[in-house]
Amino acid sequence: MLTHYILLAVFGVAMAHLEGVVVVYLQKAIGLLDTDSEAGNKELLEQVPKRTIKIEMTREAATIVMLITLALVVGSSWLDRIMVFLWTFAFWDLFYYVSLYVLLKWPPKLTTTDVLFLIPVPWIAPVWFPVGISTLTIVLIAVFYLLPGL
Repeated sequence: MLTHYILLAVFGVAMAHLEGVVVVYLQKAIGLLDTDSEAGNKELLEQVPKRTIKIEMTREAATIVMLITLALVVGSSWLDRIMVFLWTFAFWDLFYYVSLYVLLKWPPKLTTTDVLFLIPVPWIAPVWFPVGISTLTIVLIAVFYLLPGL
């Protein structure tokens, strides 16, 4: 089981980097790449065309469908499927910010505000919140679900 979870973590990291690259291209395409990196994405959201936001919502939905599908295929029980989803989601979410920092040097601080998700309405919070939740999820699953089986 540990090998599966290591591979799921690798998948989550790769998925995070892909999403980070998509964000770079999206920002460049709509002319937001060269804006102030200190500004939170909440302010930038108001500059994004509504059609682009709707398209972005479909990308977010597709991401969740991919994670659910992976969990259904890989997990051996309902508990395992939930753990697979949470584990992969946490690596994806955490390393998304790592990828953005490597690519754009953004966010400059963990207190920078970000639009976390657009479905069903924009979820806005400082970056430390998803980073903290994802880190906690990874640690808890490792300690309570993966390590006892060793």
